[in-house]
Amino acid sequence: MIQVNRKDSKESLENLLRRFTRKVQQSGVIAEAKQLQRFEKPISKRDRRVKAILRHERKVVKIKKLKLGQK
Repeated sequence: MIQVNRKDSKESLENLLRRFTRKVQQSGVIAEAKQLQRFEKPISKRDRRVKAILRHERKVVKIKKLKLGQK
């Protein structure tokens, strides 16, 4: 658990909140929580690579058609 204490009694709440948010971001708690929100089935490295290649090829074809003025 992340805790932030006031440095002195005159420290403003804004500074305290800023230090807290910085510590939370640096600890990676939010990134980890966001990752756990979505479950992704384990796909093999090869399948993921094949899908990426197909996406890239489709994108290239789409850009060529746009340049030629086709749909």
